[in-house]
Amino acid sequence: MTTPEFSTCDLCDLHKNDASGAFRVLAPVFRDFGARRRFAGPVSTVKCFEDNSLVKAALDEPGRQRVLVVDAGGSLRRALVGGNLGSAAMRNGWAGVVVHGCVRDAAELAQCEVGIRALALMPLPTEKRNTGERDVPVQIDGVWVRPGDWLYADEDGMVVMAEPA
Repeated sequence: MTTPEFSTCDLCDLHKNDASGAFRVLAPVFRDFGARRRFAGPVSTVKCFEDNSLVKAALDEPGRQRVLVVDAGGSLRRALVGGNLGSAAMRNGWAGVVVHGCVRDAAELAQCEVGIRALALMPLPTEKRNTGERDVPVQIDGVWVRPGDWLYADEDGMVVMAEPA
């Protein structure tokens, strides 16, 4: 996979006066854990809380260079993605995974050629209850992210757009 050519700063400059809600900037609360710092693609979503069953199901499917955005409610108590799921994301062609929650296996994730962002590290895994929702609009720190939106992530941050740049 080649590194996409874009700059979130340039996208922000271009859309700074957008009042339509089609252009959104995610809060600067995420840390990088994957080997790719720059990634972009159409969004698929999972909404879950301390249960990564649907995250695993999504990452086991062909990613087609999409970005999986996981609304974990900002929980810092369980890790939703670890080394095995990072490897699955890479193997199945996902461009990136953004977790509004925790990940684990930092050394393994750093070897995965995929973008992985999350709030923090937590060694405790989730419980498997098969709960949650797939491909529904999610709200990450007050910012709506919808299936089919485009997410762009680089060293300066992450932006979400209704249409590709």
